[in-house]
Amino acid sequence: MRSTRAKVLHELAGLPLIRYPLAALRALRAAQVVVVVGHQADAVAAAARTAGLPGLTTALQPQQRGTGHAVACGARGLVDFEGDVLILYGDVPLIRQETLAELVGRHRAEDADLSLLTIRFHDPKGYGRILRGPDGRVVGIVEEKDATPDQRAITEVNPGVYCVRTSILLPLLDRLRPDNAQGELYLTDIVGLAAQNGHRVVTVATEDAMQVAGVNTRNELARMEAHLRTETLERMMAAGVTFEDPATAYVGPEVTIGPDTVIGPNVTLRGKTRIGTGCRLDGTAYLVDTVIGDRVHLRFACASEGAEIGDDAIVGPFARLRPGTRLAPRVHIGNFVETKNAVVGLGTKANHLTYLGDCEIGPDSNIGAGTITCNYDGSTKKKSRTVIGARVQIGSDTQLVAPVTVADDAYVGAGTTVTRDVPAGALVVTRAPARVIKGWTERRRALATGAPPAAKAPAARTKAKTTLKAAPRAKARARRKR
Repeated sequence: MRSTRAKVLHELAGLPLIRYPLAALRALRAAQVVVVVGHQADAVAAAARTAGLPGLTTALQPQQRGTGHAVACGARGLVDFEGDVLILYGDVPLIRQETLAELVGRHRAEDADLSLLTIRFHDPKGYGRILRGPDGRVVGIVEEKDATPDQRAITEVNPGVYCVRTSILLPLLDRLRPDNAQGELYLTDIVGLAAQNGHRVVTVATEDAMQVAGVNTRNELARMEAHLRTETLERMMAAGVTFEDPATAYVGPEVTIGPDTVIGPNVTLRGKTRIGTGCRLDGTAYLVDTVIGDRVHLRFACASEGAEIGDDAIVGPFARLRPGTRLAPRVHIGNFVETKNAVVGLGTKANHLTYLGDCEIGPDSNIGAGTITCNYDGSTKKKSRTVIGARVQIGSDTQLVAPVTVADDAYVGAGTTVTRDVPAGALVVTRAPARVIKGWTERRRALATGAPPAAKAPAARTKAKTTLKAAPRAKARARRKR
């Protein structure tokens, strides 16, 4: 992988590789699940725990001495366990639970001691070859680096999935030796050892190459991503979902979408995102762990993480919903609006250029353009909360300095800074007196250029004007003397 990161932490469709085989195990209800960790053990263990499997534990392989050594490290806690052990690889993500169930079922139905999956490849390069005796029974597995030319010509290979009785697994692991080109303890050697000791070995063939394919390079990871994406979209389209441009739709394996929903181009859906029926996503959307109700319209260029959007809501364009956002039905969140940890009531609208953080807003309120909930004082990690009631009208360019409450039916005038609670039905408004300073622009430009402001020329006065203005003044003085 040419990476400092452990291979099973690389993501496929938004999830670490390790999550996929663990998800396939869920339906089998294993009594115990052991994840063997080595490089970046803590990070791998944390990723494995997010699968939510009960009884999952980890075992440390302090030195990487081969696959047999890894299984031996994981088997230390199985001394008192009676039953079958299913062995999987963490970098084989597309294995299906149905295939695993079939392997376990055949293993038990045929009273086998050791069972394994096999597959035939026209080009088996890189895989261990299945060795069979004259009677067709499996006698062992040889890794490619240790194989003879005749053995390399064998097309039946071992993808590395086993089911083994615990009672024979532990003794077989103890007999492994590093007598090979790699100097490692090969897990594949337990097959030959089991056959030599007369144990019943059963193979279960599969024809799905992608299901048992491992990831060893970034090219292989990209091909697997394309395969999984195509498979996911085809399944969803068959269930009634429209993708306007499937080539630019990226949908994770845990995402669900209801019928009659239309997904526009350049859309990424990750995590446990759930979209209802009859919705429309115009395009260029990025949703993670977002729950969307029915008949929701997500306009162009929206991002959402950890949010809930109620039925018949309209969001966007260019809106961002951050974790903790809960929008009730028929809410409108418009262009360049950001919400975080915000609960917005039924039918409320915030259509333009607004930040709503750590707040609760009642139904049928209107939040004007440029409104900001000021919830952080910069000195502590605590965020104060803003509460806005029902049917409240918040004017444009309003700052609500938390903690503060605006009660039902209140009005907040445009340009107001609210620092105290507003009672129900009240109007709150702040206005600074306006000043008109004549000639200010000319004086400012003069200062900038270093030139004195131009003097105003006196207005021209004509005799006619003087005569017209003087006569009334003379008459007024005469009247005052009388």
